[in-house]
Amino acid sequence: MSFFERLKTEASAEWRAYTEHPFTNGLADGSLHEAAFRHFLVQAYLFLIEFARAYALSVYKSPKVADMREAAAGLSAILDVEMNLHVKLCAGWGLSLSDLENPSRGRNTSYVLDAGLRGDLLALKVVLATCVIGHAEIATRLASRPDADAATNSYRVWIAEYAGAPYREVAAKARAHMEHLADLYATPAREAELTAIFKEATRLEADFWEMGWRAGQRVE
Repeated sequence: MSFFERLKTEASAEWRAYTEHPFTNGLADGSLHEAAFRHFLVQAYLFLIEFARAYALSVYKSPKVADMREAAAGLSAILDVEMNLHVKLCAGWGLSLSDLENPSRGRNTSYVLDAGLRGDLLALKVVLATCVIGHAEIATRLASRPDADAATNSYRVWIAEYAGAPYREVAAKARAHMEHLADLYATPAREAELTAIFKEATRLEADFWEMGWRAGQRVE
């Protein structure tokens, strides 16, 4: 069993609550309230900013030049590709750049950097994996649902973006790098520590969906 599969096995309850949250199912069949998705889009933009900072931190934390290059590529992908795509997606939902940059950040954004500052590169990669790899896994599952690509489903663009080959390649590279680092540095005692970090990061990812879900329910 790979390192990432071991993490998911140990955090099976948390991972299921995150990857199968009602918010995600609402994306698949188009039933999610628009207010829930708009709230999510704003928070996701703020999270991307923190993700960019985390990848910049991972350059500093990298023990080898190859690790630095991998981190730099991830930073470029966020700043030059993913954030631009997200802004365009938000514009389609009536959200301007000023709308995205004003709200406050949640605890899940600060946890990424806090964990990275406290730990080494592997710990930081474990925290990042919950989002990077998790989104690919979630979107791939949603894309297989009958209504995911229906013209009437307002969320089909988001699903297609994260279930598409380019993003899945990003997730696969992130996973491969994390597995490589785990082979080098994850002793049994260290793996227990990393599992605890993974569980907390996964719980916070589920909270991310929950915030949006509650925002949708308040206007129903």
